[in-house]
Amino acid sequence: MPNLSLTKTPIPKQPVEERIHNFDEVELGYTEELALEEASRCLNCKHPQCVQGCPVNNMIPDFIAQIRENNLDEAYRIISINSGLPAVCGRVCPQERQCESRCVRGIKGEPVAIGRLERYVADRHYSKLNAKPEIAPPNGHKVAVVGSGPAGLTCAGELAKIGYKVTIFEALHVAGGVLVYGIPEFCLPNYVVQREVDNVTSLGVEILTNMVIGKTLTVSDLFERGYEAVYLANGAAWPTFMGIPGENLNGVYSANEYLIRINLMHAYRKEPDTPIMKGGTVAVVGGGNVAIDAARAAVRLGAEKVSIIYRRSEEEIPARREEVKHAREEGIELMMLTNPVELIGYDKDDPKYGFVKSVRCIRMELGEPDERGRRTPIPIPGTEFTMDVDTVIMAIGTVNNPLIKKTTAKLEVNGKGGIVADRITCKTSREGVFAGGDVVTGPATVIAAMGSGRLAARSIDKYVKAKAEGNAEW
Repeated sequence: MPNLSLTKTPIPKQPVEERIHNFDEVELGYTEELALEEASRCLNCKHPQCVQGCPVNNMIPDFIAQIRENNLDEAYRIISINSGLPAVCGRVCPQERQCESRCVRGIKGEPVAIGRLERYVADRHYSKLNAKPEIAPPNGHKVAVVGSGPAGLTCAGELAKIGYKVTIFEALHVAGGVLVYGIPEFCLPNYVVQREVDNVTSLGVEILTNMVIGKTLTVSDLFERGYEAVYLANGAAWPTFMGIPGENLNGVYSANEYLIRINLMHAYRKEPDTPIMKGGTVAVVGGGNVAIDAARAAVRLGAEKVSIIYRRSEEEIPARREEVKHAREEGIELMMLTNPVELIGYDKDDPKYGFVKSVRCIRMELGEPDERGRRTPIPIPGTEFTMDVDTVIMAIGTVNNPLIKKTTAKLEVNGKGGIVADRITCKTSREGVFAGGDVVTGPATVIAAMGSGRLAARSIDKYVKAKAEGNAEW
């Protein structure tokens, strides 16, 4: 019997008054009863548009149908055909702009909660997992993957399944890339990421940490060590700033530094290994998911007041609607159509000299759309004001680390520093070198990076086999 409810089945959550004091996951996941209830809302369309909305074309109605039959092993098998990180995607993918945006149930109500159901299936699978997957017979070929984020893990896993000896080179001391350094545990627990990493290594993939490609080893060094192809999936984690006065003051962080200190170095502990500003008044500049994450993390670190400063209106805010809702529930103020113009420090005779004291802002209005169709924010003369702050977090975007391009000959980059690569084959300007994910597109979604990883694996397989057969064209 189909469930004709116009709204999604609610997902259990930590109460607001509890979750703002811990870094535990906010959403607790569906129970079996709730999952069955939500799965019965799916109409199993003949021509499912939700599949078209998924960057990796997950067979969504098929896996949901298996949930209705309580056949969770088959549901997980179906998801895993196209997605190597379902427990991650079910938590952090912007389903409202992808698969769920195409769901026909969303025409007269809320779409099916595809992400929540994907998470349920993946979590149930891992809770009962005993046997490790069989390792494919080796095919005698070696491939190097640079970066252990979603693009790198996906590419490595796909290649390992068909017999490649794959080594992932990760610059940080733990694997997971942006999944572990950029997303707080209350959104994506580290143990969930580790399970997905373990799933990849169980296929025979080797992960070497503390390996900074371009410094520890170069791309040329990898070829000299016998790797027949290299996939660059090292992301875009180089923070950007506004270029306004005062950004070098103490108490001013990039969102990357702030979240890395919290996520990887556990700065929220009573006696942390790394210092971080706690308490006081915090201003976060930006409107993306990273800005929301940083603001919510500041609340959990004991900030008395947290404000998000964004130069466009809430309608244009790029963060996930669910995350914005959580931020509001947790008492975070959204200062829309506002932009900082200067960060002001304490006077020289003050004991806090060198630290940020206040931020001077100006009100904005929206003008004509830019080349991407977004209305351009324009400062309104005479509307400047100053607000006192103890900490400022800049979350206005990231670019690519220039290290690899500086140390790799014949590697073409674009005007923004991204590696130029074909979006279908992932080929770069240097033979044998492929690239994908954020290092090519700039900051994007986890699922988009995974899609790139799958495409790269196919191209690398064709390339290596063509070279082995002496075929210059592939």
